[in-house]
Amino acid sequence: MAESGLHTPRKNYTFGTVLTAMVTPFKDNGEVDYDAAAKLATKLVDDGCDGLVVTGTTGETSTLTDEENLGMFKAVKDAVGDRCKVIAGTGTNDTAHSISLSKRAAEIGVDGLLIVTPYYNKPSQAGVKAHFEAIASATELPVMLYDIPGRAGIAISPETIIALAQHPNIVALKDAKADYQSTTTVLANTDLDVYSGDDGLTLPLMAAGAVGVVSVTAHIAAAQYRILVDAMLAGDLATARKAHFELDPIQRAVMSHVQGAVAAKHILNWQGVLPNTVVRLPLVAPSETELETIRTDLREGGWEL
Repeated sequence: MAESGLHTPRKNYTFGTVLTAMVTPFKDNGEVDYDAAAKLATKLVDDGCDGLVVTGTTGETSTLTDEENLGMFKAVKDAVGDRCKVIAGTGTNDTAHSISLSKRAAEIGVDGLLIVTPYYNKPSQAGVKAHFEAIASATELPVMLYDIPGRAGIAISPETIIALAQHPNIVALKDAKADYQSTTTVLANTDLDVYSGDDGLTLPLMAAGAVGVVSVTAHIAAAQYRILVDAMLAGDLATARKAHFELDPIQRAVMSHVQGAVAAKHILNWQGVLPNTVVRLPLVAPSETELETIRTDLREGGWEL
């Protein structure tokens, strides 16, 4: 497999090109394990990530208090410093709450904000637009929109994204919509840095102009994503396609059988990276059958377990 260093140097994108959507480690008693988070963040950067999304979906943000979210932002930023971009997941379905959390994250010194579509409320597109604009205007930080209708209940329409791209602080989009036509429309009509929010769609989205990936599987395969992304940015489709195929069983292991945070924590524990596999309700541990399916996929991907 080609080494990423052989490719053309990457453009200095605002948030980097290979980002991991980090899990939030917990202690055996359920408290947030900030030391384990710092060690994981350092490992991910060592493995090739130039961006980390902290307390997004995979970080179990919906079960964290504001103080725990802020503690995670600080722990990760302190651990990695300027070695990569730290993007704080500060979006909720409450605009005022999101603004407050974003302002506090800015005080900590994070490099940007990930703002998800307001979920559960099901606002109109006008409401979605007003929500994002209000949060983006509350700090000077660059913002990555997060379009994930499977979780939020509604999509951000391409017309709304195109309008939001006019805001000076909105610079990127994490696209987890799996709607190639919609993403194509956004890419053709904005200068946003678009990131694949579906691990397996990184190659085809980059073929249309996306700049990289925000990945859960990168917890255990950051080096492979670095090869794929660098190759696509360099126009080396053969190398990228090879990496894409090699990543397929690993992506299935992480994303296809149980919730991504649950699978990632188990695999990281098998690797000795995390001390346990604790998640918070309503997430629960996988069954033995599910774990064996994950192991089978990993073995197909060349892992020895």
